[in-house]
Amino acid sequence: MTRVALLDLDGTLLDTAPDLHAALDRLMAAHGRPPFTRADVVGMIGDGVAVLVQRACAARDLPFSAELVAEYLADYEVNAAVETRLFPGIPEALAALAGAGWRLAVCTNKPEKAARLVLADLGLLPLLAAVGGGDSFPVRKPHPGHPLAILSGLEAEAGRAVLVGDHSNDVRSARAAGIAPLFATWGYGPPAMAEGAPVVATPADLPAALEALLPA
Repeated sequence: MTRVALLDLDGTLLDTAPDLHAALDRLMAAHGRPPFTRADVVGMIGDGVAVLVQRACAARDLPFSAELVAEYLADYEVNAAVETRLFPGIPEALAALAGAGWRLAVCTNKPEKAARLVLADLGLLPLLAAVGGGDSFPVRKPHPGHPLAILSGLEAEAGRAVLVGDHSNDVRSARAAGIAPLFATWGYGPPAMAEGAPVVATPADLPAALEALLPA
């Protein structure tokens, strides 16, 4: 059976922090609140847009609401690829994986529409067999149902998949689903978030690391 590489988006395939940060600062400015540092925003990433906005509101004493999430998303979706870039080596790594017969899919807590917009803008969408966002299913990472739903749609088995990500949510979701985890150390999560999972140091090392975890 074909092997599947489930790939996190923010902090794994893409450096999305600049545009997430800019949209968050615009939201805060619209409501009379001061901006954030990049480190502040990076520390808030990983649990989806609603949680990102909720954390930002808490840090700026701004009452959280679903309307603020909608306001943030409306702005972010039209500015999602202004400064966002592929991490160096990602295009080559994905091409190598596809050439080795891996099916590629994104498993992200970012809303699916926003994920597809930025993936399309950066030319990655045609490489992917599936995109599972944080609102694509009833659950999201770290719940195992998120990656398992993607695999189900691909008619693939957990034992023939690896989930690559830079957050403890990725590691925990993979383990709970019976999927091999692989922690990307170039991303936003501190090393402790690997929680003992195998690690990969650079995108260039991805093909060999995936092959070691799940040989053909």
